[in-house]
Amino acid sequence: MSIPDLFLIYLLFMNILGFSLMGADKRKARRRQWRIPEKTLFLASLLGGSVGTLAGMYFFHHKTRHWYFVVGMPAILILQAGAAVWLSVIR
Repeated sequence: MSIPDLFLIYLLFMNILGFSLMGADKRKARRRQWRIPEKTLFLASLLGGSVGTLAGMYFFHHKTRHWYFVVGMPAILILQAGAAVWLSVIR
């Protein structure tokens, strides 16, 4: 398996993880259980799961009232997309 293939698998995993974390945190919020820290949600996004966390935010209607999520998650995605374009041009 080549490095680009492994990287795509990693990104797929991180996005599934980000989506799942948003769903799990929403479920815990409804049940008034111990929650997933917001730092963890942002970390999953920063580590490559920005599409999944953003999709989970709107799919589960979770954290959509918090400005730092509404602004932060798309900002992370834009920065990652910009980095991907920049890296592809350099290559």
